[in-house]
Amino acid sequence: MTNDHPPRPSRRGFLKAGGAAVAAGASLGAGLASSQPALAKAPAHSAQNADPQLAVEPFYGPHQGGIVTPQQSHTYVAALDLTTDKRDDVIALLRTWTEAAARMTQGGTAFAMPAGDNQAAPDSGDVLGLGPNGLTITFGFGPGLFTKDGKDRYGLASRRPAALVDLPRFNGDQLIKEKTGGDLFIQACANDAQVAFHAVRQLSRRAYGVATMRWGQAGFLSGPRGQTPRNLMGFKDGTNNPSTAKPELMNQFVWARATDDAPWMEGGTYTVVRRIRITLEHWDNTELGFQEQVFGRHKYSGAPIGSKNEFDAVDLKAEDKDGNPVIPENSHVRLSNQASNNGAQILRRSYSYNEGTNFYIERWPPWRQETEYDAGLIFIAHQSDPRTGFIPINDRLAKFDMMNQFTTHIGSAIFVVPPGAKPGSYVGAGLFET
Repeated sequence: MTNDHPPRPSRRGFLKAGGAAVAAGASLGAGLASSQPALAKAPAHSAQNADPQLAVEPFYGPHQGGIVTPQQSHTYVAALDLTTDKRDDVIALLRTWTEAAARMTQGGTAFAMPAGDNQAAPDSGDVLGLGPNGLTITFGFGPGLFTKDGKDRYGLASRRPAALVDLPRFNGDQLIKEKTGGDLFIQACANDAQVAFHAVRQLSRRAYGVATMRWGQAGFLSGPRGQTPRNLMGFKDGTNNPSTAKPELMNQFVWARATDDAPWMEGGTYTVVRRIRITLEHWDNTELGFQEQVFGRHKYSGAPIGSKNEFDAVDLKAEDKDGNPVIPENSHVRLSNQASNNGAQILRRSYSYNEGTNFYIERWPPWRQETEYDAGLIFIAHQSDPRTGFIPINDRLAKFDMMNQFTTHIGSAIFVVPPGAKPGSYVGAGLFET
């Protein structure tokens, strides 16, 4: 593996990328009421079951699943816009969603199946026999639940957490309206793509008349179980995450605390979702040495440049024989590192996506026309406060990261993810009932 720094390639990929883009009801009983760990305890999961199809994750507890849960192999994330002007409709939907999610995560159908084969089933039935597959379902609320177009639709404006800020426009953003924002958020993660999609499908159909789909996106994870997954650029993604096995780090960086403006947020988190298109054709035509300079890591081992092992500390002070930084000043690992961001960290839980191909025409020399991959990263980040987490980190990356010439952010959303539900209650009850 070479560490030579070859000539920097064209910034064509950075300039053009925008043009082509274009979370139970009491009727469930105690059988489904399993609890997750308390705020300061390390998570205990069954997702490491020898058979991923049989893995079962708890639904009820102080935190929602799908945040510190060991990452499943597939996801389907979606955002919906509320169309009702009635607060009671929103509460009823959240109750319905909670009941359905609790059933599905335990391997059941979304709603009770009727007796007999000749009756209309309230579930599409496409995952019958597939098993729970470690399914987790996570719900979130966008800014539009609190105020929209200057209107307080549901009497919740005064309960909007100060940390739920509107994301700024970052340098280089090429956001597509249809892939951005949303009032309600659903993240389904499972060890089977159909199980994840089925969960969102069943929940969204129960929202008819109350909310409509704004955007949806399927994603997948590549890598051996128990190892850091690799993204489509071939590099390990999430090596520098704070350890989910260390509750003190989760309490510091991921779990929100009750505040005067949002006492209902104890044990919740704030989630940022970004859809990032990667110009794979451009990336694939750069040399390995330059790719490693972009990331600041060795591609195969995942180790920081100049080190041998993936989890070796990132030495930002190391210099080569000529006095140049071993890890480039504008490399991704340096700019995103905790030491470069006033100690801030976020919990990345991202997935790759592949939407096939589309046709692209350049509007500048050499005026090429070609069919390219519509593929990239569903960036998902959880944090206790985006004002000290994602926003300052991404602002630095958007301005200086060498990776920008290969990536473009085309979708963006921020959500407040409330704490987990208690049996007999529903996700978000603290917001509506306190």
